Amino acid sequence: MGVAALVGGALLLTAACSGGGGAKGGGSADGGGGGSASSASSPAAPKVSAAQLTVTPKDGAEDVAPKDGVQVSVASGTLVSVEVTDKNGKAVAGAIAADNLTWKPTESLAVGTTYKVNVQAKDAAGLVAASTTSFTTLTPAKTVATNDNIADNGTYGVGMIVSVNFSKSVKNKDAVLKGITVTAADGTVAKGHWFGTQRLDFRPQEYWKPGTKVTVKYRLKNVEISPGVYGDVDKDEPFTIGRYQVSVADAGSHMMTVKKGDGSTQQIPITAGDDQNPSWNGTMVISGKEKVTRMNSATVSNIKGEEYDVPDVPHAMRLTATGTYVHGNYWGNAFGKYNASHGCISMQDAKGGDDGSTAGKFFASSMIGDVVQIKNSKGPVVSGENGLSGWTVPWAQW
Repeated sequence: MGVAALVGGALLLTAACSGGGGAKGGGSADGGGGGSASSASSPAAPKVSAAQLTVTPKDGAEDVAPKDGVQVSVASGTLVSVEVTDKNGKAVAGAIAADNLTWKPTESLAVGTTYKVNVQAKDAAGLVAASTTSFTTLTPAKTVATNDNIADNGTYGVGMIVSVNFSKSVKNKDAVLKGITVTAADGTVAKGHWFGTQRLDFRPQEYWKPGTKVTVKYRLKNVEISPGVYGDVDKDEPFTIGRYQVSVADAGSHMMTVKKGDGSTQQIPITAGDDQNPSWNGTMVISGKEKVTRMNSATVSNIKGEEYDVPDVPHAMRLTATGTYVHGNYWGNAFGKYNASHGCISMQDAKGGDDGSTAGKFFASSMIGDVVQIKNSKGPVVSGENGLSGWTVPWAQW
C-alpha cells in the first residue's frame, strides 16, 4: 500500500497546465510571469490556504489492500467535503469525524478497482484547499484488473475515446483485442490501438455521430492475458454520444471558436501558452471536469519562467495527462490579446468560479469527450498517448 500523500493547499494528478515545451511540460494560466507583454501589470500572487491535507493511499498507488481503505486528515484547517468514487461514480460510504479533522470509509473497497478521491478543506480564513487523487486496489493472483474511462449508460462528446488500462503488462495483445469490442448501433467501427503493454484505446475513423448508442463488450475471463494470467471481466458497458461540440483554440489569434450541432458558432477570447511554455498543437479531448482545482509548477517539469501556485483555479477541464487544461482565469487580462499561460487555454472568470462568466458558461456547455483542438502554437504536436489525444494518430497507423 502506498504511503500518505501530503499536500499543502492540495495535490492533484499533475494538476498544472502543460505546454508543448517537453513530454512532461506543464503550466498554469497567465498572470505575472507569463513574460508575453510588458504592458500587463503583475497582479498579487493568490493566497494559499494554510490547510494541509493528507490522503492515504498516495496518488497513483497500486495494489492497495481493500481492508486498509482510505484515510483523509487535515492540519491547520477543517474538512469540508470528502468524496471517494469508482469509475461509475458510485460513492464509497464514509463520514467526517465530529472534530472535522478526519474522514474514514464505513464500507470495504472492492478489489481490482480504481478509485478517485476528491477532498476540500478550509483554513481559519476560509481559504479552500482542494485535492484530487486516485489509486487502484490489489488484484487477486493470476488475474489482471481491467479498468476503463466509461461509466455505464454515460453520455459523452463526439470525440470520446475508450481507454482501457490493465494492472499488469499484456503479452497476448491479439487475444485481448479479440476479447474487447466497441460496437455502435449505427455500424460505426471502432478500432483498438496499443500504447505500451498496459493501455488499449478505441476510437472510430471520424468523430462519433451525435445520438449514437455504443457498447463496450468485455469477454476476457477466459482469455490468457499473459502466461498463466487471465482476464477478470465479462460484461457490457453501454454509453451514448451526446450533442455535437468541437472547439478550436487558435494560439495565433488568441480566440477560440466553438462549433455546435445546431450550426451555431461562438467566438471566445483566450490566452494560450507563451513563447517559453507553448501549448501543445493537435486534437485533444476533455477527459475530466473540476469546478475548482489547484495548479502548481512544482508538480510538473520543464516549466520556464516564474514559479506559480494557484490554489483555486475555476472551471478546469483536463486535456492531457501532463497537465494541459481549458480553465477559467480570474487573475489575468490577456484574453484575446496575447499568450501568457504556461501551456493551458484560459478565459475570463471570477475568483471562486462565476457560472455566468465566459469560462463558467463554456464549462456548463462542455462534457467529457468534447474535442478541443489547438493550432498555431509554437509547441509540437501532442502525443496520442498524452490524455485522450489519439485523434492525432493517423487512421492508417491506428
